[in-house]
Amino acid sequence: MSTGTAPPRLSGLAAALRLSAASLRTHKRRFAGTFLAALLGVGFLSGTLVMSDTLRGSFGTLFADAAADTDAVVRSADVVTAPDAGQGTRRTVPTGLASSLQKVPGVAAAVPEIQGAGQLVGRDGKPVGGQGPPTLAGNWIDDPHLNPYRLAAGRAPAAPGEAVVNRGAAEDGGLHIGDRTVLRTPDPLTITVVGIATAGGEGGLGRTTYTGLTRADAEKYLTPQPGRATAVRVRAAEGVDGRQLVERLKPVLPAGVEAVTGQEWADENKDAVSGTFLSLFTTLLLVFAGIALLVATFSIHNTFAVVVAQRTRDNALLRAIGASRGQILAATLAEAAAVGAAASAAGLLCGIGIAAGLQALFPAVGFPFPQGGLVISALSLLLPPATGLLVCLGSALLPAVRAGRTAPLAALREAAVDDSAASRGRALAGAGLLLAGVALTATGAAGAPSVLLTGTGAVVVLAAFVALGPVLSSVAVRALGAPLVRLRGLTGALARRNALRSPRRTAATAMALVLGVAVVTLFTVFAASLKATTDRAVGRAFAGDVAVSAPALGAGGSGLSPRLAPALARLPEVSTALGLGKGVAVVDGGGRQVTVADPAGLTAVLDLGPVDGAPGALGADGLAVSRDEADKRGWTVGSTTEVAFVDGQKQRFTVRAVYGERSLAGDYVLSREAWSPHRGQDADRVVAVAFKEGVSTAAGKAAVEKASAAYGSPEVRTRAEYAASSAQRVDTMLTLVYALLALAVVIALLGIANTLTLAVRERTRELGLLRAVGQTRGQLRAMVRWESVLVAAFGTAGGLVLGAFLGWALVRATGTAAFSVPAPRLAVVALVGSAAGALAGLRPARRAARLDVLRAVAAE
Repeated sequence: MSTGTAPPRLSGLAAALRLSAASLRTHKRRFAGTFLAALLGVGFLSGTLVMSDTLRGSFGTLFADAAADTDAVVRSADVVTAPDAGQGTRRTVPTGLASSLQKVPGVAAAVPEIQGAGQLVGRDGKPVGGQGPPTLAGNWIDDPHLNPYRLAAGRAPAAPGEAVVNRGAAEDGGLHIGDRTVLRTPDPLTITVVGIATAGGEGGLGRTTYTGLTRADAEKYLTPQPGRATAVRVRAAEGVDGRQLVERLKPVLPAGVEAVTGQEWADENKDAVSGTFLSLFTTLLLVFAGIALLVATFSIHNTFAVVVAQRTRDNALLRAIGASRGQILAATLAEAAAVGAAASAAGLLCGIGIAAGLQALFPAVGFPFPQGGLVISALSLLLPPATGLLVCLGSALLPAVRAGRTAPLAALREAAVDDSAASRGRALAGAGLLLAGVALTATGAAGAPSVLLTGTGAVVVLAAFVALGPVLSSVAVRALGAPLVRLRGLTGALARRNALRSPRRTAATAMALVLGVAVVTLFTVFAASLKATTDRAVGRAFAGDVAVSAPALGAGGSGLSPRLAPALARLPEVSTALGLGKGVAVVDGGGRQVTVADPAGLTAVLDLGPVDGAPGALGADGLAVSRDEADKRGWTVGSTTEVAFVDGQKQRFTVRAVYGERSLAGDYVLSREAWSPHRGQDADRVVAVAFKEGVSTAAGKAAVEKASAAYGSPEVRTRAEYAASSAQRVDTMLTLVYALLALAVVIALLGIANTLTLAVRERTRELGLLRAVGQTRGQLRAMVRWESVLVAAFGTAGGLVLGAFLGWALVRATGTAAFSVPAPRLAVVALVGSAAGALAGLRPARRAARLDVLRAVAAE
């Protein structure tokens, strides 16, 4: 008999919010993994942006301090910039120009500044600064307004060989006033420390090392000839600003010389750093932050999908008593928003802490992170939390829609129907996507390589993996679980059956790990291919017995003295010693890096491959060119081109040789005879040495090391050692990549652990029955752990396959290396992935084993 009354209808958004709040209070632990995944992703993004703000602000302050009270800088207007050669090289100006500028109305002081590379050697004989921060030397400027450094102890240099060093360098090198040490310029100069300087109250300008010499020593060791300066610093008289000063200076400046304000000069230096190092560094971190957030998206989506599936009856009951689809949808999204907001707020604080920690850590490993407080922009405060909230809402949207579609009759079922297998339509769509993605990727990697086409194909292949996930998980778990069944018997069989019971859930759980391992594998394959190619190329190109090397110019070192090669050539054990220098010049209208060498020794210690012409007979007007560059410009032996040097001189050169192997020689080779009249601070980057017949490698190497000691004790390596060291930078890059990607893998494993924890709650009654019929706690723990291992093994295997394919495509598309598969490294990735899966299953397994049998059997 009907009572004539309808069930009370839940009303409005407020009711939905109350439902979500009640659910969160009751089931806080369900969303622990979601909270952590979002927190880590937002923290990484926040830390990246704060670090970028801090670096940009710190470098701005650094260069502003370097400008000090300099109102104008007079310098050469001509700058030669070559690809991968840093900020470019300017010609010097006459030091006598300062006297002329001093007479201009409005000028209070004008002082020549001479600056170059100078690596300070510490008390222990090791270089201070190494390959990290810049190592500079220059003339000590007496005018305190124009000198960014201030004497903190001692006095200014007054006699030859006296020097002032910045406090940070002195502390790092264990140097004190009165100590004698060596300054590599690159010729070794014995100096006596007579003063310790600070800049802005700190130990120096950022992490830069600085050695201040007398003007005479600076001209002698840092410039090609006396009477030349890097620039002239000018201070304005009272009442004259920088812009007015520049306008007054212009009429008296010679041709090819310009004046800029001190602020413009500081901004140029800051922009140069921001445009190269800082932009690259920030972009790299943002890419990995994006990967971490994408992995977090999979983990968050899977958590909400599982939660919604487990709450089918709850949602159906709510629908039966009057809740609308919109209210169920809103309640689920409100839960996601609450978790996302809390995780994003915590992630923002975590990111600020990460940035502060890295600011303290980086200087300890030689990274040029300037000192000072953290700088946090409005974008860095607003973007990470907004991104985290959007990621949580976007990840929960499909599960929320599915929850809203729950039919009221579902409340009458004893249990939720598991309809998670892959449909035929899904399988066909995934297969079509996979074929299309592979075709696009292969097309972009073959023929005329295209990174854009390859990248598009990679995205399509990833989408195909997501679509085919349930199919692939079923096949993979059956294959991977077969040995487990034989090894662990019934426990292994139950673990495999549990992993197979819901292929869509297993695939969704593993997909975050698939992505993380795929990116790790991609970089591993690419780096191994690059390293193997570099190793082979350098080993093939280097025909000498040992190589004497120093840090690359511009990367902290001052290079090798050009006098070292002749000194080694005079050793009785040595037949040929060839110094390879580096410079920049304008060749055929464009800035190019050039290699400077003695042509007579080129073919004795370098394998130039197929050669046309005579590389040993370049003379003062000859040029040797790599075949790639010659073909690009239509040159053959006998072609002529104009070369403009940094000093402003121009000359016609004849192509006298075209060679095939450019690994060590580069694209352009000039003789020292041609380069010397136009050189700046001359230095070699490597000296290739060949021994006389009958001299053993050990005896020859020992003789070279002994002779090199007077030139700063540079590294002496055999051919194999030098080839391996040339590829070490790839290992350094790969280590950094692994460290950054570790966060993405951790987020993926959190997703596995969270899903298994939810699955344990879902299977409470089933687990209780297993315990009731005789399964021990140990067997139950093992079953859950092995289920976790199977899911992780599927994710790891899928990631290895996907990453190896994309790595091959990237290698082919960029054309930078020959494809190489690092089997041992990939085996380690596979083992770590599977072991991490076991680790992720520890907590869910322990929770399952602690279930009370009677309560578990009685659970619905």
